Amino acid sequence: MAPTATLYPTHDDHATHLRDLDHEVDALAAELADETDPTRRAELVELIVMRMLPLADGLAMRYSGRGVENDDLLQVARIALVKAVNRYRPGAGPGFAAFAHPTITGELKRWFRDHGWAVRPPRRIQELRAGLVVEEERLRHTLNRDPGNAELARVLGVTVAEVDEARGVSAGYHAVSLDAPTSAGTDLADFVLITSSHAGTIEIRDALRQSVARLTERQRLVLRLRYVDELTQGEIGEQIGVSQMQVSRILRGIVERLRCELLAEDELSAHGSAA
Repeated sequence: MAPTATLYPTHDDHATHLRDLDHEVDALAAELADETDPTRRAELVELIVMRMLPLADGLAMRYSGRGVENDDLLQVARIALVKAVNRYRPGAGPGFAAFAHPTITGELKRWFRDHGWAVRPPRRIQELRAGLVVEEERLRHTLNRDPGNAELARVLGVTVAEVDEARGVSAGYHAVSLDAPTSAGTDLADFVLITSSHAGTIEIRDALRQSVARLTERQRLVLRLRYVDELTQGEIGEQIGVSQMQVSRILRGIVERLRCELLAEDELSAHGSAA
């Protein structure tokens, strides 16, 4: 019986296609290096770019959804691809694709660094955030759990406060309107507490302290373990004998309760001032 033909390419077929494409592009690049006629050179550049366009577009889409329009990402990646074609020298490395990959990725990262921030943090914090992403992923695989901020701070040689600051800058990629609706059916502005004086800050802290005091002993313990001792939800679950999902629900309940009490206190103060 004849073997059944497959409708889809196998992994080996894909690898063979990539090798053939790399050989084809390198042959075009070799011709480009020896060509002196401007018209033919332009044709060769276009041929190489068209062959490798899927590579550039694929790298660009890895950064999709991070606050930069997809059209901008594609434009940056494709311009970087053209730069890679002009800089590449056949025979100097493993192939054009291996040369173009870091060139395109580097341009995309520089674009995010220089243009991707709605609120731009200091360069030091940007660089710390980049290192934080790498080390957090490495430690997650090494420890088989999410690393705590204290562990990350030791590895990175910074303070826990700096780790917190680096985490927070991710929100700077894009701004959210205060008119944006929330899951509760209200505007985001309704959840923002604005104080115009030092006295207002003291009032909020005092109200928060009273709200925390009204929590159960178990709720206060979970709150301390998470936000003071900086334990992960899994570590908290081990200490109090519940699952990580239950810890997540407990924390959400605590935060929602404190938020509602603070908003109620703020509303009472506003009515009192008006009276």
